[in-house]
Amino acid sequence: MARRAVQQEIEVTLTETKSLVEAVETRLKGEPFVVMHRFTRNGRPLNLALTARLKHRAKKGRVWKSPAFLTALKNAEYGFDDRHVRSQGGSDGIFLLDRSFRPANEMMRKIFGRYLDKLSSGIEDITNALGVEATALLAVRVVSHNMRLLGVLHREASQDWLVLVDYDDTK
Repeated sequence: MARRAVQQEIEVTLTETKSLVEAVETRLKGEPFVVMHRFTRNGRPLNLALTARLKHRAKKGRVWKSPAFLTALKNAEYGFDDRHVRSQGGSDGIFLLDRSFRPANEMMRKIFGRYLDKLSSGIEDITNALGVEATALLAVRVVSHNMRLLGVLHREASQDWLVLVDYDDTK
């Protein structure tokens, strides 16, 4: 009888997420990003990466490694669903941010005005490391109840790269 190998999708706990953050945080300085965790959702690998910029902003806001921050990081495990790219109320996961939403909210100002459209924001380092043009990156947010993590998503044929660069905890 032939057996098919089934890849189990494993969810990490908040304690494990904190350990993953601690394992990479000292390596962030001087790197465009550091992959914190790689997991598979719906058969598609996703590389979850942090940046020194995210660490700096989260520490300044006193949310680095807080339960809300760790919960938002953990929610990246839900992956990016091509069928539901925009956040529907109450849903956790990775969702697109776009420029057409009006009125512009703080998340849009942070990811577009203060990052993607700003010279010397660090976006060039990320595009160079991934070997892509900035236009190939999707602006996204990782949604949880108390916080959103902001970043860019690069979708390759065989895997995704989620690089987080900021956070938003406004209501």
